[in-house]
Amino acid sequence: MKLILRSLFQIKLSIKVILAVLVICLIIRLLPYFAPVRAADIAQNQLAMQFSDRNGLPLGTLLTRDQEHTSVVPLNQVSPQFIHAILAAEDGSFYHHGALDMKAVIRASKEAMHAKRIVSGASTITMQLARMLDPVPRSFSGKLSEIWLSWRLVAGMNKDEILSAYINRLPMGGNIYGVEAAAQTYFSIPASELNLAQASLLAAIPNNPTYFNPYEHWERLKQRQKYVLNRMVEEKYISSAIAARTSAEKVVFQSRPRGIIAAPHFLFWLANQIPPTPLENQGWGDKSVIRTTINRPLQQFVEAQVQQVISSLAANNVHDAAALVIDNYTGEVLAYVGSPDYFNEAKLGRNDGVQALRQPGSTLKPFVYELALEKGLIRPNTILADVPARYAIPGARLYSPTDYTERFLGPVRVRIALANSLNVPAVRVLEKVGVETFLERLHQLGFEHLNQSPEHYGLGLTLGSGEVSLWELARAYLTIARLGDATPIVSTFSDSPIQNPSCAENAPNVRCKIQNSTTIWQLITNILSDNHARATAFGVDSVLNLPFPVAVKTGTSSNFRDTWTVGFTTDYTVATWVGNFNGEPMRQVSGVTGAAPLWNRIMLHLHEHQEPAAFPSPEGLVQLPICAISGLRPTSNCTSVVQEYFYPEDKIAYEGDNQFNLPPEYNEWLAKQQQSSFVSSNFRILSPHHRDLFLLYPGEEAKQKLEFKLAGNKSVPVEWWLNGEKLDTNSANSLFWNLRAGKWTLEARSGEMTDKVSFQVELASIKPTRRGFSLSNSQVKGNRP
Repeated sequence: MKLILRSLFQIKLSIKVILAVLVICLIIRLLPYFAPVRAADIAQNQLAMQFSDRNGLPLGTLLTRDQEHTSVVPLNQVSPQFIHAILAAEDGSFYHHGALDMKAVIRASKEAMHAKRIVSGASTITMQLARMLDPVPRSFSGKLSEIWLSWRLVAGMNKDEILSAYINRLPMGGNIYGVEAAAQTYFSIPASELNLAQASLLAAIPNNPTYFNPYEHWERLKQRQKYVLNRMVEEKYISSAIAARTSAEKVVFQSRPRGIIAAPHFLFWLANQIPPTPLENQGWGDKSVIRTTINRPLQQFVEAQVQQVISSLAANNVHDAAALVIDNYTGEVLAYVGSPDYFNEAKLGRNDGVQALRQPGSTLKPFVYELALEKGLIRPNTILADVPARYAIPGARLYSPTDYTERFLGPVRVRIALANSLNVPAVRVLEKVGVETFLERLHQLGFEHLNQSPEHYGLGLTLGSGEVSLWELARAYLTIARLGDATPIVSTFSDSPIQNPSCAENAPNVRCKIQNSTTIWQLITNILSDNHARATAFGVDSVLNLPFPVAVKTGTSSNFRDTWTVGFTTDYTVATWVGNFNGEPMRQVSGVTGAAPLWNRIMLHLHEHQEPAAFPSPEGLVQLPICAISGLRPTSNCTSVVQEYFYPEDKIAYEGDNQFNLPPEYNEWLAKQQQSSFVSSNFRILSPHHRDLFLLYPGEEAKQKLEFKLAGNKSVPVEWWLNGEKLDTNSANSLFWNLRAGKWTLEARSGEMTDKVSFQVELASIKPTRRGFSLSNSQVKGNRP
């Protein structure tokens, strides 16, 4: 009896468990109906837009951009041949099962267990649509998420609605999505007119659009077409004879440019500016023509020049380039080239070099000089030190900026430093300005991608340690050309559904007017257009020297990965970039040999029929003669006299003291000069430094020597005095002295000129591990006796 009762209890318990499981399953299965996804919830934005240039010449038609922005057609406007083909290829039982095809799941499981690998999938069209709508990782949790969304789709949509959403999102190669866009792009016909051969080929692509690319893998696509046709035979859509005849039928895919005549990167970038509201709701129909600011003949000329320049640099491992041309008066984009060939997928042609973020090299330098001049930290005649400099960076090695040539020019004027793109003076100026202040100014100029902290960029910011786009650079140089009057770049005319941003909307922190005075912008323009000032680095007859007034700046990023040239006349701003999208360094290509030739060709073409006006001279400034070395009123000893601009209030100081002494920061550089050009005003002892302390090791006295070195004219006799005693030597600017313990005062005399330093030598308590002497403590003081 107990056994029977126990059995009844177990039966009841089992029934309860089963009922509980059934209830839970029922609840789970009913849950999607409380959160259904309806057709309106996943409606796509219609994207069938025609574009013209500023004069009405067609640029092309965009049918598709991505799965959510493409040419959408209702199911009854799609060829039945394609519907049958895609159903047969992807889900033959679509109209006979729910979100899941349990027969396919069981079949796929058995095949996988037998073959010990996945042989066939069991994804239905509904599940594929769910994956398109919400891509998730191919994991167990991802599969559960996919199933859940599939159930919600079935709860809110009928079969035709699901199939329609699916075929309008199918990936058809590149940026082509949906059957309508594919039919128009590949065959120039609407989806309703596809025949069986065309339909079966298009139905073969979505399985793996890259692998079955019709332009690159035709044989693979034909094999996949045979599979599609065989499945259509199995589903009784066609007969075997028709399948064989269709497979042998010749189908021609339309050759590129796929409906785009010019400026493909620009058109796709512009399409991304479309507002969220569908265009048809704004009164713009399916085939609206959007008039852009592009000048098609100029655009096609720039596209050809990009290809030619890249071809000429191929031996230097250069494969990519971009260019942007802007009208200075209106801010309108006249030409926009993102790569040499948009349609060359193998060479990453769809990458947009105008919008891509890269290191700008030296192209940001004009803005740090402008800011320093604006704040009065430097003057037009200021002398900057182009000598070795070292900056301590927490947690890193000493930062020692150098130039491309790895040479230093010593004292240089602001004009020479900027025009020749010298690195050390630019870093010194940024040190005066402050990285945070400079970064804030760059934000005002529209460099919205420089969004890291000042500490992240450091002093290297002026040399290109951040990343910017060619678009941002062109916009900033347009501000220089407009003398500080910032304006947004305009891409369409006012009758377009795509609205151009106002100045305030241009970037989060952009200012419409960078500063009230135009004088400093005119001065920067004057420097950037000075062919003679840049001759030291670029030569007089470089590609930057054009037969009309033009201001220009080049830039080269580290390891020759990017080269830039940005410049302007009174009429146009032209920005060019040359490099490699894959980040490979070029071989010995700098800004002047990479991007500059392209810039040169575009500028010459723009002004072929009319030269631009001359740049205005800096308002309110006066030109005075100065010594190129000192920046002061020339003396009889000055070997190079030049004209430079002065603020009127600086004229009094100009007429005053004109004696120039190089500060101690020049000592290291002076010591390496074979023949110093700084004669009487720079007579000084370079070695040892004032208050140096040296260690003398016992037994090494004869081997330890210290060099006494002097900056000055080597042809002038020099007397050396040590602790008041004249040294018996025939040396002029240099001699070696055996170390002796004691406190020493070294004096050099030449006529009325004299210089003096004090140093100390102490006995060391340990023997040296290597030959030579040890420098215990070295200090360089500016106020030596």
